[in-house]
Amino acid sequence: MDTLISSLDSALRTVFAPHHAHRENPGLAHEDHALSVPLSDTEKREAAALMRVNHVGEVCAQALYTAQALATRDPALRQHFITACEEETDHLAWTEERLRELGGRTSLLNPLWYAGAFGIGLLAGKLGGDRVSLGFVVETERQVEAHLQSHLEKLPSHDHASRAIVAQMKNDEARHAKEAELAGATLLPAPMQSAMRWMAKVMTTVAHRI
Repeated sequence: MDTLISSLDSALRTVFAPHHAHRENPGLAHEDHALSVPLSDTEKREAAALMRVNHVGEVCAQALYTAQALATRDPALRQHFITACEEETDHLAWTEERLRELGGRTSLLNPLWYAGAFGIGLLAGKLGGDRVSLGFVVETERQVEAHLQSHLEKLPSHDHASRAIVAQMKNDEARHAKEAELAGATLLPAPMQSAMRWMAKVMTTVAHRI
């Protein structure tokens, strides 16, 4: 019951509450330089759309890790998921802050994104077991890492604040994938990897606009 209550609390906080990072926003170090080369309105809109997509990705990551922590019976693995979830909160805070600076907003469909990712994470943990659950983390983080790299190529070259945030997120996601591998992840079958890429494509396309 305590775990269920904690999971519900995490869901409500992720979707509806403002977030506070434990680490300094990487974009702050570039704030003055970024202001010296103003973004055009078009560049701001595109940067905000990309950061909204990144924020949705972090909402899904929170849901995924929370569900997997709920599914596992291994206390050490549960703590692993909880710690990763806490680190992803930094990403939520950073992207939210940058969205405000760009005059953008978070996705209106965040409750839907959270529910979908939570369901997938719970199924992975309950039906596949811990090794498959960890494998799901590895594949998810690898796809997110590639996705963030594509955003580094799309963001305006002089949007140093957004680029610094995305670069740090990319490094964190790569580390999470490596940690999941070391914890005993199993490689997911190719059809499942393809299905995950297809679902991610749908999410990013919709979140870019809504």
